[in-house]
Amino acid sequence: MGGQLVPQLVTEDEQTRALRLEVRSFLRREAAAGTFTPWVDTWLTRWDNDFTKKLAARGWVGMTIPTEYGGHGRTFLERFAVTEELLAMGAPVAAQWVADRQIAPSLLRFGTEEQKQAFLPKIASGDLCFGIGMSEPESGSDLASVQTKGRRVEGGWRITGRKTWTSGGHVADGFFALVRTEPLDPAHRHAGLSQFIVDLRADGVSIDPIVSMNGGHHFNEVTLDDVFIPDDRVLGEPGEGWHQVTSELAFERSGPERFLSTFALLEEAFDHLRAARTQAPLENAPAGQGPADSGSSLPARAATVGSLSSTATTASTATTASAAPSALPATGGALGRHVARVTALHHMSLSVASSLQAGENADTAAALVKVLGTTEEGDIAETVDRLVGDVAADNPRLQDLVDAAIAQRPGFTLRGGTNEVLRGVVARSLGLR
Repeated sequence: MGGQLVPQLVTEDEQTRALRLEVRSFLRREAAAGTFTPWVDTWLTRWDNDFTKKLAARGWVGMTIPTEYGGHGRTFLERFAVTEELLAMGAPVAAQWVADRQIAPSLLRFGTEEQKQAFLPKIASGDLCFGIGMSEPESGSDLASVQTKGRRVEGGWRITGRKTWTSGGHVADGFFALVRTEPLDPAHRHAGLSQFIVDLRADGVSIDPIVSMNGGHHFNEVTLDDVFIPDDRVLGEPGEGWHQVTSELAFERSGPERFLSTFALLEEAFDHLRAARTQAPLENAPAGQGPADSGSSLPARAATVGSLSSTATTASTATTASAAPSALPATGGALGRHVARVTALHHMSLSVASSLQAGENADTAAALVKVLGTTEEGDIAETVDRLVGDVAADNPRLQDLVDAAIAQRPGFTLRGGTNEVLRGVVARSLGLR
């Protein structure tokens, strides 16, 4: 089995809670100063190298990288608290996301000493951005069927093929490419795969944008045309690519980005509800500093991850206000249910982070977080669109967030492995397949 279905519940210690509040305070100040505008799906769609370097200067990038490699030697749980706050606030974190989330852990586990020294300090300083080179036009969730080929040459390898859905590939410095380096053996489909560290500015690399229907662009198709990769840029051992990739997937699938991509929308919806109840417009209040920011029991955000239970009470209270418009009671109750689900996902994801820190197998739990979390992200968008739309005519920001979340929703359940495939992972772990 791929570890426990739901790992043991974990609670944050005082040091981690203090760190969380420090990050929250910093983000509120930055948003109020206009450094960024909270948005949805920011870990994929909002690149801001300057903001990433601000975070790095505070020690909030490369947190789990050991100090000897330029990192900060913090725990997975401390990093979890920081990333939750960044996501909940809708901060622009795409520039560091992939490198910090899975490239750095993979380098620490499989990289050579030279590779660690070459890449990890630059990741921790926010100076090096990475993408992912796994999916191909005909190989998505079934990664064993990748067609990109690598052939041995003097001093290295020549790589030819195409990778698709590479988020940020047009601005990233490099990516880890999964490549078939031995002929496919139908009886052992996962054998003969290798990983390479590819410089996306190298000769033979071309990058074409994949533009969404709404005009957004963060996906790309990367073509590798006889690209030379020196031997010192093979990650791990040739032929061990499948084992290495699957070890990365627990990091990719289980983090808070799998349930907080639309959290800024949920926040804005609660702010809109409060404004409608009191007839006190929020349009002049700085982001994250509405009238509800007067005490710890009711944080400014609609459901600050560290105080979700208090916000659920707020949502319930909204349904009893006699002066509220008739549309608001049902809306408040529906949003409150989403708060409860996000609370549960927070605890599940935190438990997976603890398991990964302990070196435990968390594949099944990670798949479950991804399935439930990405479904919830989309459901939040649908709920706000359905229930708040009629009373949001005077709130163009809320409508813009709804439109962005609805446009992104199909991708929530596809990226990181489709939910249909991951349900099969869970079923096999339970002995149902």
